[in-house]
Amino acid sequence: MRKNARRPDAENPEWTAEDVRAARPLLDVLPKKTIDAIRRYRGQRGPQKSPTKQLISLRVDREVVDAFRATGRGWQARANDALRMYANKTARRRSATAKRSRRRTPSTRKHS
Repeated sequence: MRKNARRPDAENPEWTAEDVRAARPLLDVLPKKTIDAIRRYRGQRGPQKSPTKQLISLRVDREVVDAFRATGRGWQARANDALRMYANKTARRRSATAKRSRRRTPSTRKHS
């Protein structure tokens, strides 16, 4: 290691005006795969065009969270899928119940 990092040496010569003019941005020189990896690690995903998820605070039993976390990476997406399946199932059940009650209503009503 050099004693004085501010002084140019053979491996890192001082840039001339020509070197500065000829320099290109790093993102123009690197391969696309490397650029994508850099952006992914920095979290530069970009804004969503239309947000599809909503941030909420939800209290859940510790055992439930532990069970999902034990499944490994992506556990939050799996928890979301489980909640979606339950919501769809109950929505279908409510819809079917509402249809049955509408069908029964005219025949079970007593006219005064």
